Amino acid sequence: MVNTKVTLSGIEISNPIIPASGTFGFGYEFAELYDINLLGTFSFKGTTKDPRFGNPTPRIAETASGMLNSVGLQNPGVERVISEELPKLKKCFKKLVMANVSGFAVEDYAYTCRMLDSEEQIGWFEVNISCPNVHGGGLAFGTSAKNAEAVTKAVKKVTSKPVFIKLSPNVTNITEIAKACEAAGADGVSLINTLLGMRIDLKTKKPILANKMGGFSGPAIKPVALRMVYQVYDAVKIPIIGMGGISTAEDVIEMMLAGATAVQVGAANLVDPFACKTIIEDLPRVMEKYKINNLTDIIGGAH
Repeated sequence: MVNTKVTLSGIEISNPIIPASGTFGFGYEFAELYDINLLGTFSFKGTTKDPRFGNPTPRIAETASGMLNSVGLQNPGVERVISEELPKLKKCFKKLVMANVSGFAVEDYAYTCRMLDSEEQIGWFEVNISCPNVHGGGLAFGTSAKNAEAVTKAVKKVTSKPVFIKLSPNVTNITEIAKACEAAGADGVSLINTLLGMRIDLKTKKPILANKMGGFSGPAIKPVALRMVYQVYDAVKIPIIGMGGISTAEDVIEMMLAGATAVQVGAANLVDPFACKTIIEDLPRVMEKYKINNLTDIIGGAH
């Protein structure tokens, strides 16, 4: 009998499979399809201080082995997440959930995390630092070690729960950002967020996305994600949640060998809403095939 349990910052989860933020809503939408309690946990829709309508449409475009999105953090704002979304989730999900938080200034991150910190159902924070810093010329917080450190420190001051910083791959050296987050007190890091990409419509000769560029995700980015997780595992001592192009149980094993303690599934949920359920059910078979008794034994095993 194989053991799929892993421990994420002191909290044991039944398996390492976590639907990624933005691809699983607030959970109850998928609970209409299957029992989402079989998940390790999930990262709910990116939440900001104030409500956001998101970017203009079109904001989704397909690519050969993935997709582009420029949704723009559409969400009802933290107050409504607390008053409306979390109570609905509580009815169908009995485990701790991961709160994904975004912001456009350091104060935004701190405010939203402080508001959510007292919610019993939240087990971890996942702080998305790929947002443009409105007070710093528009560059994403995650492209600067100094800015990443500032966000990490601000959030850690107002929270009592483990904080994972979600790193952008759109940088020269992702290990520098990861080390800055670790030095500032981060309990872990999540990577990778989407790569920056675009598509052009040959008929109109214009970019397909209204925002011109968007986040590229899906199977095509898995080799980049694996490389970055592998590099960050060598650079820091804190746990890693790995993501990027994951769609099978074999992908999960590969990501864990690179250094991930848990693995998020993103674009695959939009292709097949049962993707995470299928991966979890197939995981014991794949573990037996590769003679793996305990998943914790293989974390970083490729090093």
